Formats: sequence, structure tokens, C-alpha cells
Amino acid sequence: MVISKDIKSNDLIKEVAKELKKLPEMRAPEWADFVKTGTHKDRPPIDPDWWYTRSAAVLFKIQNFGPIGVSKLRTFYGGKKNRGVKPAKFMKGSGNILRKILQQLDVVELTKKVEKDQRRGRVITPKGVSLLDTISSKIKKTSKKE
Repeated sequence: MVISKDIKSNDLIKEVAKELKKLPEMRAPEWADFVKTGTHKDRPPIDPDWWYTRSAAVLFKIQNFGPIGVSKLRTFYGGKKNRGVKPAKFMKGSGNILRKILQQLDVVELTKKVEKDQRRGRVITPKGVSLLDTISSKIKKTSKKE
């Protein structure tokens, strides 16, 4: 059996993004075409389907890093901000984008909220694991044929 960790993450994220785009609940908000993904960025993303790619990447991060919240995801998607003459400084990514993506993943039931003890955040559901594993097996089969 092929699991998602056996496949290159870039290939898996591209295929999962295509699957997420098919779901009616996973829609990019109207403002998604104009917004930057963090204060460290100069411009919005060029890719018109960046919302689905980011959603797939967030789903993959949730699977790998267990109960994870918006704050930790902001750190993952942050970067260096060019401050001119002053030294560059690390800035976190946009929390609103990640919050909306997590809410959409909850509606589709690929993730769920956990509030036990100190480990609060989101975890992947069996439906989410199944999605990642089936896409991983498809990628593995196509790579064997080539």
C-alpha cells in the first residue's frame, strides 16, 4: 500500500489541488485575486489556482505535523521581509487566508478541530487520509508506467 509520505510532496500537492478544485465547498473568496499571502510579500500570487494549491499544502502539513493551528501554519508560510536599509526580518504569513482554508477543509470534513489538553488545533480525518493515500497510489501507478 502506498502512503502519502512515499511520494514527492510537490507532485502530491498538485494532484490534491486538482481534486479540491472539483469540490463546490472549496472556493476561493472574491478577495483572493488581490491579496498578498503575507506582509513579507510584494505582490499577490501569479497562479490563478493558488488557493487550491495552498489548501492542498495545508492539508499535507496537517497530516505530517499533527494537531496544528493557525499560528504554527503562519510560521510555516512566513518569510523574510525586505526592509530597505534595515536588516531583513522574519514575518509570519497571512492568518486570514489560513483560517479560511481551515474552515473550508472542516466543512468538507477533511480536517476537524481538536481542543483536548494543551494540544489544540486541527487534525486530519480518515476521509482526508484516504484522499491523500488514493492520490498517492494513482501517482505511483502513473510513475511506474512511464
